[in-house]
Amino acid sequence: MKKKKKKKKVVAGILVVGLLTTVPLTPGFADAPKWTSVNVYEEQDGSKFNSENYDFVKFSQIGSKLKAIEKQSNRVKVDVRGTSADGHPLYVVTIADPDSHGKFGKIQALRKQMFKNPGKAQDWIANNPDFKVPIMINGSIHGTEFAGTDAILQLIERFATENDQETKNILANNILIFNVVQNPDGRVDATRFNGEGIDLNRDFITQSQPETRETAELIKEWNPMVFLDTHGYVKNYAPNRQGLIEPCTPPHNPNYEYDLYNKWAYKQAEAMENEIMMKKGQFSDNKLYQNMQGVYIPQRNDKDGWDDYPPIFTPMYAMYHGAYGHTLETPTNDWDGVRWMYNAIIGALNFSTENKQAMITDQIEMFKRGINFDHPFHKEGFFPKAYILPVNEKDPTVTNKAVNHLINNDIDVVQAPKAFNVDGKSYPKGTYIVNMDQAKAGLANTMLWKGEDITNDIDAMYDISAWSLPELWGFEAIPTQSSVDVTTTKLNKISEEGSVSGKGPFLIPNSSVKAVNLVNTLLQQGLPVVRDSKGNFYTEAAANKISEAVKESGIQVESTAKVPADATPLSNLKVAILKDGGISKVQSHSGTKLSLRRLGFEVTEVTPVEVAEKGLKEFDVFVYSGSSNLITVITSASNKEFGPQDKAQEAKLRANITNFVAQGGKYIAVGSSASQATKTLGLTDDTINNGGSDSNGIVKVNYEGAGLTAGYGQDDLGFVYRPTWYTNTGNDKVVARYANTDDFFIAGHWRNNRNAKGQAVMVKEQDKDVTLIGLEAGFRDHTDYLFRLLSNAIFEK
Repeated sequence: MKKKKKKKKVVAGILVVGLLTTVPLTPGFADAPKWTSVNVYEEQDGSKFNSENYDFVKFSQIGSKLKAIEKQSNRVKVDVRGTSADGHPLYVVTIADPDSHGKFGKIQALRKQMFKNPGKAQDWIANNPDFKVPIMINGSIHGTEFAGTDAILQLIERFATENDQETKNILANNILIFNVVQNPDGRVDATRFNGEGIDLNRDFITQSQPETRETAELIKEWNPMVFLDTHGYVKNYAPNRQGLIEPCTPPHNPNYEYDLYNKWAYKQAEAMENEIMMKKGQFSDNKLYQNMQGVYIPQRNDKDGWDDYPPIFTPMYAMYHGAYGHTLETPTNDWDGVRWMYNAIIGALNFSTENKQAMITDQIEMFKRGINFDHPFHKEGFFPKAYILPVNEKDPTVTNKAVNHLINNDIDVVQAPKAFNVDGKSYPKGTYIVNMDQAKAGLANTMLWKGEDITNDIDAMYDISAWSLPELWGFEAIPTQSSVDVTTTKLNKISEEGSVSGKGPFLIPNSSVKAVNLVNTLLQQGLPVVRDSKGNFYTEAAANKISEAVKESGIQVESTAKVPADATPLSNLKVAILKDGGISKVQSHSGTKLSLRRLGFEVTEVTPVEVAEKGLKEFDVFVYSGSSNLITVITSASNKEFGPQDKAQEAKLRANITNFVAQGGKYIAVGSSASQATKTLGLTDDTINNGGSDSNGIVKVNYEGAGLTAGYGQDDLGFVYRPTWYTNTGNDKVVARYANTDDFFIAGHWRNNRNAKGQAVMVKEQDKDVTLIGLEAGFRDHTDYLFRLLSNAIFEK
């Protein structure tokens, strides 16, 4: 599924497994032998995360089959566009009339005209009715949702080889781009997430993973008119309405030009539904399909609970590139489910073919509004004229990362070669500027704005409701309604290089992820580093010993007069993080794991069983950042293997963790569930308080500003997901509290948040080395600004 619905739904029943009768797969697709990857993972026949499985096409068969089809057809081009986190190939298949091959560059160049002179592009469309539009179909971003890729394989075979009138008509008007398996790791392992444990359909604002970067690049390359994202499994969300096709319920992200999108997306959804219903006789005698009266279309059939608000989902991200984006959720995990998906996609293709001229004209209109700074359905002032991004000369790494991210997402960024003034403030040369009179202004704004508090606007949200890059990555993006009157230079990419100046000792500021990574690199090289109470780092190593690492970091490291007297030596620490194998289909520790690795720590994932049987004696630090169930015997079949296997092992696990702390080990709990587990382990006597499970957002936090919270201050920022706060903290040192003001909740969705106002959100036990962090400091590898709370907790003596 695209996201977890907040309403309880009926669980799937027993499947009737059978091959489709129309457009059969090439013989051999369903007969693969067992296969073992280079990573020694056995390819799975079925998933423990699904109650229903079928003989889906194994990933190991797909590459050879695509190549065989390519050899048979002059319509097909097969590419490998990089590799997944686990090293599996990412296949992209492009299908078009033979006459169109060799002209893709020209077609893409014509589409670039949309961003430079959209009026001219619209005129060209009006005068050239034989043009072709790109349609992109994304396969199984969630590894367990096998039906999407299986439907895509059948569509590839059809459009490669068939010559019926419907096939010829679609190919005469469209270029089909199939991202065949967007999550190979998940398909091989039969898990929802990729090899790093990341749900890729939550990664499109961050783009931390190679798979999402590849898809984003593909979207940017083609700017598809329609984007279809294949998922499963949704049924009975409304009586006898099987499957789901977007568009969504409110709230709609205000950065869309939603009127242009919805004008066509809703009609296209109905066209997909009509195709499914027209072919109802093709399904097996499964009563679910034979009694089907339609498809659940959230916008039509519900008031909330399936929104398109955050840009973290693939179709929502594609919408900012002008696509009519749809999530397609097939009802069942079987060949009937494949047939449902196949028919839905054919319905979308026929609709696009029939309406391509008007649809692409309106797609171009979105770009025209951006270029002309003309947003007729937005309140005046919603879009600033520009964002100004100042640069920290000594540590430009955070802002540079943001600028490269914007550029990689097709957003124009310029740089001022001289100082300038805006709104009475002076900015130095080298300042970056994002002018908002550009084609993809909506994407630029959704990345750079602060967000909004939508708590009172809607009852239910799916997922995050705030994601501001400036606030959660830690750079300035100053909006202005004034014109920025300065000559600028357009940027293509920023390459950064650090430098060392002076003879030492050298100061490394506690200013960024890259700065902490530099410190860990030096420690791992055996060089001495100390840390003061303000969190800054110092080394007396010679300049030539540190220069290579500093150059790589992008930090400007300078000499300092002396090392503060309170500075204490650091050592290269071994960090363990408790591994969540996938409780509730999520590896909830993964974001924190990736955060720690980006900070430069040596991090080892340890399962609950490994901790029970081997203990933690080889580690210095133990991080708990996952489900509270990890320390408990789990009885459900899908989750059982992720925790201790019996009560005796559960007792050993808990004893080994508490003994680790008793012997001086450092224990850090991150987030709500980990805090509750810490209470269960007896490592804190605090009361653990929680907001709603669907509450999340950006908050104001008052940090102590030294030691555990060095580098942070009063009226600063944090991020919460299932918000947590601590009371009865008499035995703790409270180092951070939610701001004690009614407006402490800045952006997102959190009902009854006043209960947390002024309460403790980060504490340290006084009699043992146990730190509780109620903020989501490593959330999905996105909250870079908060990562240093993790490094502070690890380094603090």
